[in-house]
Amino acid sequence: MRMFPRVLVLVLTALPEAVHAQGTSQARLLLEAVTVRPGTTLEAAVELVPPTGWHTYWRNPGETGQATKVDWNLPDGIAAGEIRWPAPERLTEADITTYVYEGKVLLPITLRIADSVPSGTLTLQAKVSWLECKTECLPGRATVKATLQIGAETKASESAALIRAAIESLPRPGAPGQASAHWGDPAKGDTRVLRIKPATPGASDFFPYPDETFEWTWKSGGSSGVVDFSVAKVDNAWPKEIRGLLVTPRAGATPEGVEVTLPITDTAPTAPTTGTVTTPPSPTPADAPPVAKGLWAMLGLAFIGGLILNIMPCVLPVIALKILGFVRQSGENPARVRQLGFIYTAGVLSSFAVLAGLVIAVQSAGRTASWGMQFQNPIFLVGITTLVTLVALNLFGVFEISLHSSALGAASQLASKEGASGAFFNGVFTTVLATPCTAPFLGTALGFAFGEKPSVLLAIFLTAGLGLATPYLMLSLQPAWLRYLPKPGNWMITFKVLMGFPMIATAVWLLSQAADQFGESGVFLEGLFLVCVAFAAWVFGQWIQTGTGNRGWSWTLILIALGVGYFGILDNQLHWRAPQIARPTASTPGDLTLPRSTKEAIAWARWSPDAVTHARAEGRPVLVDFTAKWCLTCRVNEATAIDVPSVREQLAALDVVSLRGDYTREDPAITEELRRFQRAGVPLVLVYPKNPSLPPRVLPNTLTRGIVEEALQWAAK
Repeated sequence: MRMFPRVLVLVLTALPEAVHAQGTSQARLLLEAVTVRPGTTLEAAVELVPPTGWHTYWRNPGETGQATKVDWNLPDGIAAGEIRWPAPERLTEADITTYVYEGKVLLPITLRIADSVPSGTLTLQAKVSWLECKTECLPGRATVKATLQIGAETKASESAALIRAAIESLPRPGAPGQASAHWGDPAKGDTRVLRIKPATPGASDFFPYPDETFEWTWKSGGSSGVVDFSVAKVDNAWPKEIRGLLVTPRAGATPEGVEVTLPITDTAPTAPTTGTVTTPPSPTPADAPPVAKGLWAMLGLAFIGGLILNIMPCVLPVIALKILGFVRQSGENPARVRQLGFIYTAGVLSSFAVLAGLVIAVQSAGRTASWGMQFQNPIFLVGITTLVTLVALNLFGVFEISLHSSALGAASQLASKEGASGAFFNGVFTTVLATPCTAPFLGTALGFAFGEKPSVLLAIFLTAGLGLATPYLMLSLQPAWLRYLPKPGNWMITFKVLMGFPMIATAVWLLSQAADQFGESGVFLEGLFLVCVAFAAWVFGQWIQTGTGNRGWSWTLILIALGVGYFGILDNQLHWRAPQIARPTASTPGDLTLPRSTKEAIAWARWSPDAVTHARAEGRPVLVDFTAKWCLTCRVNEATAIDVPSVREQLAALDVVSLRGDYTREDPAITEELRRFQRAGVPLVLVYPKNPSLPPRVLPNTLTRGIVEEALQWAAK
C-alpha cells in the first residue's frame, strides 16, 4: 500500500481555512422546487464544477484522494439524507488508481420536510469540502445556500429537470447472478488477490465501496471482463463478501452503475453465482420470481401471458366490441373475414411495437421503464380518457362517424364491409387498455425483456401481442365457427348501446386517476372538460350529421365548447401538461412508526427501504404491496385476496408489518425494485419472513386468499 499519497491528502486537508480557499471549483446548492408543502420530501443536489481538466472524488477515492463531504446547517423540521453518489470513472496514473468525477458532477441528497414546519421562507445552508486534482491537488471548501418557500403547493424550480436527470442516472440495485468474486492466488502474508468477473453484458469494471477493515487496491482488468484487486486485511479474517458497483462505460455520458454485494468463494465458480442486491432497497430475494431459462422459454411465457390478457378486466370492454364484430362478420365472405382478422392482428402488433420502441427510447435516455408507465403521464391519461368517452358516446348513438372520415368511427362499425380501419383501430384500442393489467406469465417475460438488448425486447413484446390477438385471429381463420353466433338483426342496435355502458365505466375509472395526477380538484376539472367534449359531440351528431341545424352556428358552438374545455379548463385550471403537485414520497425514508393491523382494517405504512429494514430488525414479518390506482389487477388482488377478513386476521395475529408502495405516479425507486425482482410492472407483492437473514417470497401476479395466507404463515415461522 502506498502511504505517501494518503499522508499528503491528510496534510492538505489539515491546512487552515485560507489554504482551502485555493480550491477553484465552483459549488452551489440546487433545489428541485422553490416552494414545497410540509410533510413532503425535496430533492436537492450539490453541484461541483471544477476547471477544465480537473477532477473530484467518489465515496471511495481509491489509493489517494478525498471524498466530497457535505455538512448541513438546516432549520428545525428539515432533515437531510446521505449523498447519493453517481457512478465515477477509474483513473490510473503512475500506477496509482483512483475513482473520480471528471468535470461537473451533481450529488443528489433527499431532504425531508416535517409536517410541523410553518409556512414562510427558509434558508438552507451547507458546508461543502472536496479535493480537486489535475497535476497537483487543491483542497476546496465553500458554504452553499438556497432559499426555500414553505407553502400550500409545490412549485418546481429551474433546476428540477437537471436534478431529476441526475437522480435517474444514479446506480441501480442489481439482480442475482450479475457477477462472481473468488480468491485468485494463495495469500502472501496479509495480502491476497481477489478476482471479480462481471456476468452482465457490457459491464467491464468493478468499483468497491470503502471498507475500514480491508484495503482494496486495483491491480488489473476493466476491459477483458475480469478485474483483479489486491486485498490487504486489517483484522485477522479475510472478507466474506465485497460490496460495490458493476460499471458499464457510456460514451459521453455518466457510466452506468449497478450496486451488488458479491459473496467471495475460494475457487472460480463453474456457473454464475448469486450476487445479492445491496441495501438500500431491501434484503436479497432468493425466492425471486421463477424465470425460465432461455429466450425461447421467455417467448413462450410472453405468448401465454398475452393470451390470458384477453380475459383480464382491462380488456373486457373491448371484448364486447369484438362480439359485435363477430356477429356482423358471420354473414360475410370468408376471405373478407380473414382479411379483417389479419388487420386486427396488425393493429395489435403495431401497438406492441410502438410500446417496445418507447421502452427502448426511455432506456436509451438513461431512464427506467415499466409496463403501464404511460398511465403515469398526465397528458396520456387525459387523452385516453377523452378517447374512451368519445367511443362510449359513439356507441350510445350521440354521434356517428363514417370509417373513411375518422378512426373513431371504428368503434361503432367494427367489422362492417368497410371495416378495415375499424379492425385496425380495435387492435390498437385493445392494446392500450390492456397495459394497466399484468397477466400471469406476462410479468415474468416482460421483466426479462426489460433487461435485455433491444432486439430481444422487441421480440418478446411482439410475441405477447400475438398472444393477445390469437383468439380473434383464429376465429377469423375459421369463419365456419361464426355460424354458431346469433343472426344479425335489430337486437344488435340494442346490444351496441349496452356495450356503451362498460365503455363509460372505463372512462369513469380513468377519470378517477385524475386526483393523483392533478390534485383534489383534478376529477372535477377533468370531468368539466369531458362535459364540454360531450356537448361538442352532441351538437355534431344532433345538428350537423342530421342536417337539421345551421352548420355555421353549430360549428361555432362546437368551437366554443372545445375552446372553453381546452383553454379555460385543461390549460388554465388543470395545468394538464405540467401538474403543480408534490412528487410521491412512497420510497423515501422518514417516519418509521410501524402501525399494527387489526381484524377490522389493515394498517398500511408507506414503503421505504428503511421501513423494511426497521421492521425486520424488530423480528416482525413484512408484507409489501407495490400497487397503482390505474392497475386493475392490483385492485382485484386487493379486493379478493389481501384486504379480506381471513387475511386481516392473520396480519393482526402474526403481527405483520404492512407496507404499500404507490406506483400511481412515477417513482424511480419503485421502478428499480420492480427490476430487481424481474417484474415489468405492478403488481408486485413480497412477503419477508421475520428471520432477517432469510430472503423474501415473491407472490404471483394474480393472487388468491390461500396464496397470501400460506405465505404469511411461512413468514411467521
